Amino acid sequence: MRSGELFWWIGTGVLIAAELLTGTFYLLMIALGFVAGALAHLLGASLDAQLALAAVVALAAVILLRRSRFGRRRQRRDASFNPDVNLDIGTTLTVEAWQDRRARTEYRGAQWDVELAPGEREDARVYEIAAVRGNCLIVAAKRQAAHA
Repeated sequence: MRSGELFWWIGTGVLIAAELLTGTFYLLMIALGFVAGALAHLLGASLDAQLALAAVVALAAVILLRRSRFGRRRQRRDASFNPDVNLDIGTTLTVEAWQDRRARTEYRGAQWDVELAPGEREDARVYEIAAVRGNCLIVAAKRQAAHA
């Protein structure tokens, strides 16, 4: 193996190892560019052609990854509404009386501030936690399941 070829293969290995630590796939796309450079070297291309081919292949691979479903950024959901983050969401509780769409109620052995979600009615008595904002529970009227 000639030294130029060794550069491309060592670079590919280093990028793949670094990719295993990051898990983003972008370094893997750049490693594809290094493989293209190594193949160009095997075919006897000049150093300029090897570098140009490696850059073009890496850039094209990164752009394709970015446009794929694997490269899209995931939208972060607000944790106050996310039941995967806050296990209180979906739990039911009772509220005896409201005052200006706010109340205090016993929940999990402590007194909590409770606030009605926008558009919800005060006469339901049984409510479901829709969100948690600090130490305030945002609730919505509990919907009754239809029986067949």
